[in-house]
Amino acid sequence: MSKITIPPSLPTLVKPTLDTPFHIDFGWWEREGLHLGVELRTHLCQEHRAVFSEHFDTEKIDWVDEKTGEVTQVDGVRHVLRIHCSKQPDYINENLSLVDAVFRVFLANGNTPLTCRELGDIIGRPPERILRTLAGRQVYKGIRPVQ
Repeated sequence: MSKITIPPSLPTLVKPTLDTPFHIDFGWWEREGLHLGVELRTHLCQEHRAVFSEHFDTEKIDWVDEKTGEVTQVDGVRHVLRIHCSKQPDYINENLSLVDAVFRVFLANGNTPLTCRELGDIIGRPPERILRTLAGRQVYKGIRPVQ
């Protein structure tokens, strides 16, 4: 009897748990033919919505990771979201949908993967509900388990 093997290029599907780390898969936006920049603008604070109102695409800027020292090119809007908008007191609030709240957490933390338990602590929603939402067939805003 021959053994069936899965090629290394194909990821195995594992059902996520409360301890599975999630993040924003930015490549998902491109694969789906969606424009991330449009979505990012909806998460800007009032001050920066005005600043970026005339810009559809922004230039890339160099950003230095404080922990690793790694320099990467990032979208200017994403940078402003992280260093300013996410610091505003109402950036994550109870009026946001669960998906928007989770999306904002990842924008604020530089897309560092987090589990549903950790996300629940941050946004004040039950981890089981977060898992049911993020682990379903529908992918919301590119939020997926880390591969």
